[in-house]
Amino acid sequence: MDKLNYQLLLSVYILTFLIGLPANILAFFTFCRKVYRKPTPIDILLLNLTISDLIFLAVLPFKMKEATDNLNWSLPYYLCPISSFLFFSTIYTSTLFLTAISIERYLGVTFPIRYALGRRPRNAVIASCFLWLLGSLNLSIVYIVPYIPSNDNSSSSKLQPNPHVTICYDLFTKEQLNILLPVRLELFLVLFCIPLLICCFCYINFIRILSNLPHLGRRRRLRAIGLALGTLLVFTICFSPYNVSHVVGFVHGDNEWWRHFALISSTLNACLDPIIFYFSSAAVRSAIHACVNGLKEKMHIIKCRRCCSADKNTIKSINHI
Repeated sequence: MDKLNYQLLLSVYILTFLIGLPANILAFFTFCRKVYRKPTPIDILLLNLTISDLIFLAVLPFKMKEATDNLNWSLPYYLCPISSFLFFSTIYTSTLFLTAISIERYLGVTFPIRYALGRRPRNAVIASCFLWLLGSLNLSIVYIVPYIPSNDNSSSSKLQPNPHVTICYDLFTKEQLNILLPVRLELFLVLFCIPLLICCFCYINFIRILSNLPHLGRRRRLRAIGLALGTLLVFTICFSPYNVSHVVGFVHGDNEWWRHFALISSTLNACLDPIIFYFSSAAVRSAIHACVNGLKEKMHIIKCRRCCSADKNTIKSINHI
């Protein structure tokens, strides 16, 4: 890749970090307060989705450094598998929690009375633990691949765990690809296709049921439908390119060179999820409005102080005259 491509990756990482970090921190504290006061399944799932995004954002500085060095790894080796594991695993935990949220919403409108009687925060906690475990176990391949023995001693196959590695989780030997490519195909099928099908089923039926509810206000109905369509759109746009690269790589039997660009849309998901939080939770909307109003007040106070200071200087100048 040329220098322009590295700059594109770096720009996306920086943009996502600057927008996503404050938005997700605000959402995190808002959901923590809600869960502490009165836990509900949807808030617990949204909190876990926020935590997943925050972990992803915490790893982005390592990817920024990597992009700055033209995808060469100049940091200590032990940070390579840790950052790679957290980076890739949180992509899939995000898809899993978005799927769990779609199921919760579908059940809430399809079986409102039965689900209201049976919904327990404990079930959401158990489901969240299972989803974290599912994502982590599937992405443990990041730690396994460097230890796969290889008969190739060429310089292009040095993914072995050593402190002098210059490329982090990108150059693979034939033996490593024989293990890695089928696992990536499994990730595509199990952690992307199945969640996407579940989301489509849940949100399509969610929209159909809401459209037929006569007592629901038009504004509330449109907001709920817009949220469902927006979530599906974010899910598809953000996660499809990267997962499609798994299939293409499996067919070609190689590690596709454009996978880094496929990750751009997945990276942007960390700053698009807060939009979902905004429309999903009145508490998040209130927190954002409070922050915006607080900033407006501070700007107004600063402006008033400057005006007062200018007036005082003017009066002093007149007195001197």
